[in-house]
Amino acid sequence: MYSKTIRLHSQTGKTLLDYITLKMRLTGVKPMITMKDIIRDGHPTLRKVAKEVPLPPSKEDIETGKLLMEYVQNSQNEEIAARYGLRPGVGLAAPQINVSKRIIAVHFEDYSGKTYSHILFNPKIISHSVEKAYLVSGEGCLSVDEDIPGYVPRYARITVEAYDEEGKKLRLRLKEYAAIVFQHEIDHLNGILFYDHIDKENPFKPIDNAIPVGQ
Repeated sequence: MYSKTIRLHSQTGKTLLDYITLKMRLTGVKPMITMKDIIRDGHPTLRKVAKEVPLPPSKEDIETGKLLMEYVQNSQNEEIAARYGLRPGVGLAAPQINVSKRIIAVHFEDYSGKTYSHILFNPKIISHSVEKAYLVSGEGCLSVDEDIPGYVPRYARITVEAYDEEGKKLRLRLKEYAAIVFQHEIDHLNGILFYDHIDKENPFKPIDNAIPVGQ
């Protein structure tokens, strides 16, 4: 998920991971993900339902998760982001680097200052509220270069079940901004982009029973 406030995000995934493995083997240095490694809207992988990760995660899958997290954290560091041309983000999903697996990384603070920093395998929403929420500023995505205006309706509260790198089951209860970020990233695992939720005829149509977030 691309951040509009810090602002909210090609090689093939296999080629990228092979390159990383080879460079580490030869030099001991791990390359970092940059914007050139993030595939853009129109790439078929972004519209696929990603595959479940066998548990416990393999070394390769754990490394994928760490690369996703490293990008998100680097993108929030002004000096590193400027040096490498990184668009700031609060989350990234494996399909966005052309790895069609159910892996996401998120790193952000909500509006109350609570920090969320997770690498998750096979995350899924197991319950949600009837009440909705939406970002007043709209959403953006590291895989979508242009701004697409409009309200993106999300569930105001969700419970996410996922696994960590040791294969341990986690359960996260999330609300408002945090719930929105997680829903955005989980959508990537199901071939969905944020603008799919926007009303095409009236992008700023009021959303019934919804909390505006970020006012």
